Amino acid sequence: MPFDLSFIWAGLIAFAVLAYVVLDGFDLGIGILFPLFPDRHDRDVMTNSVAPVWDGNETWLVLGGGGLMAVFPLAYATVLPALYIPIILMLLGLIFRGVAFEFRFRTTRWRPVWDWGFAAGSIIAAAMQGIALGALVQGIRIADRQYAGGWWDWLTPFSILTGVALVVGYALLGATWLNLKTSGALQAQARRYAMIAGVGTLALIGAVSIWTPFLDTVYFQRWFGFPTAFFSAFVPLLLAACAFALWHGLTTDKHLQPFLAALGLFVLSFIGLGISFYPYIVPGALTIAEAAAPDSSLSFLLVGAVFLIPIILAYTGYAYWVFRGKVDPEEGYH
Repeated sequence: MPFDLSFIWAGLIAFAVLAYVVLDGFDLGIGILFPLFPDRHDRDVMTNSVAPVWDGNETWLVLGGGGLMAVFPLAYATVLPALYIPIILMLLGLIFRGVAFEFRFRTTRWRPVWDWGFAAGSIIAAAMQGIALGALVQGIRIADRQYAGGWWDWLTPFSILTGVALVVGYALLGATWLNLKTSGALQAQARRYAMIAGVGTLALIGAVSIWTPFLDTVYFQRWFGFPTAFFSAFVPLLLAACAFALWHGLTTDKHLQPFLAALGLFVLSFIGLGISFYPYIVPGALTIAEAAAPDSSLSFLLVGAVFLIPIILAYTGYAYWVFRGKVDPEEGYH
């Protein structure tokens, strides 16, 4: 039973992280795209499109991070020191973009400053998330169940590549979200940026996918060994299907299809990452079972999660349902 509980919790935390990436990813993408939309009215419409939901989207980050600390304390204690700098920069970026998001509506004189602050905070947060992921994938040095690396081990060519990939991927989510929620010239411009970001995202997914198996023999065996090689061969087909759906939706004036296709690219990449990691929570160092808290703690926390997660899903779904449809360009922020 303890073994089962640890893997149940690993699945719940993986779900929380994926929910954060696909939900907060598009509103971070709005900020990343901000410099490409210099018109003040366009920027107001862009922020209005995410204003009702962006706070709730970040709930999943709290759930994933808090859950990791409570359920896998050993993994938390070894990963956090290795990634102090990118995590701190990510949090500062999220805080600053949140402040800028609110303040840009409260001032005229300083609005350009807050607009750039919103963009900079979004780009920094996205880049640091990607860099932290890349650092985790390439491996963290652990000795005697504690971090044994240096301050700058997280900064490598591979982690920089994953940081750029996530920024471009979030820009794709943001552009397809604008295609879904806006109309007119703003939607047309967002559609063009979505096409460019889509090509960039696919190219970067390919680059990361080619590089990853050569980082560690475990990854190579997982990708090309039996039976996971079947999935490795199937993933490019699924990615190609999502890429076609994205292209077809953007070129035929579909509104929801490109956004769902972009989400599909992220979900497939996340599943591939999970298969590469399994059964490790810290690649090559700590397995899910080794890093888990005592089963009494897992059981206690699971009771709370059984009630909490459906509530979060319910109010998140309700918020998106209430604010469905296109954004009214003349509607102000409230």
